[in-house]
Amino acid sequence: MKWSKPAFHPLCFVIASVVVVSGCAWTAQERAGQTASSQQLQEALTKQTTTNQELEGKLARLQLFLIEKDAQGKELNKKIEEAILEVVRTKAKLRSVESKAETASTLAEGEIALKALKSNGVGLAKDAAVLQAEELLKASALELKKENYGGALYLATQAKILMKQSQERSKSLEKTTMMAGEAPFAIPLPLRVISPSKVREGPGLDFSVLFTLPEDAAIVGYSYKSLWVRVRTEDNRGGWVYYSLVGGR
Repeated sequence: MKWSKPAFHPLCFVIASVVVVSGCAWTAQERAGQTASSQQLQEALTKQTTTNQELEGKLARLQLFLIEKDAQGKELNKKIEEAILEVVRTKAKLRSVESKAETASTLAEGEIALKALKSNGVGLAKDAAVLQAEELLKASALELKKENYGGALYLATQAKILMKQSQERSKSLEKTTMMAGEAPFAIPLPLRVISPSKVREGPGLDFSVLFTLPEDAAIVGYSYKSLWVRVRTEDNRGGWVYYSLVGGR
C-alpha cells in the first residue's frame, strides 16, 4: 500500500510565517529596550559621578574653611590674651613714663594706617590681623581716656605691628602668580601632613611630583584650588598637596 505525501496547506504556511515574523519583531523590541536601558544606566552613572565630584569639591572647601577659621580663632585669641596680659601688667605698675602726647600720636598713626588698609582693598579689610588691630585701637583709645598711657601705647603699638604683618602677607601673595580659580586663605594656615604625601608642581595628578613629605610634617597653607592646597615647608619648599592629606595643627 502506498502512502501519499500529505499536502501542505497554504494556511499553515501563513501561520508559520506570522509566528516567525512576530518572534523576530519581539526580539528586536527586546534588544531596543535593553539598549535604551543601558543608555539610561550609563547616563545615570555619569550623572552620579558628576554629583559625587561636586560633593567632594564642596567637602574639600568646607574642610579647608574650617581649618582656616580654626587657625584664625587661635591667632585671634593668642593676640587678645597677650594684649590683655600686658595691659594688666602695665596697670599693676606705677604710672609709666610714657607721655600723653606720644600715646595719642601712636594711636592716631594706627588709626590712619587702619583707614588706609581698609580703603585699599576688600581682602585686607577682612583680614583677621586687620580686624584684630581695629579692636586693639579701640581698646587703646579707651585706655587713653583713663589716662593709662602705658597700656594705651602698648595696645596701639601692637595694632600697628599686626597691620604691618598683614601688609607683608599681602605683598607676598601679590608676588605669587595666582592661577585661575585659586583662592588665598585669609591668613597662612599652620598645617600638618596626616599621612605620607606627594607634593606636586601644580594642583592635579597630572603635575609632576616635586618631593614627598612624611607623616606629621609641619607645613603652611597659603591658598587652594579645587581639591588642592598650595603649601610651603619649613625649609621653604613649595608645591601642592591634596586636601585630604593635610589637617590643622
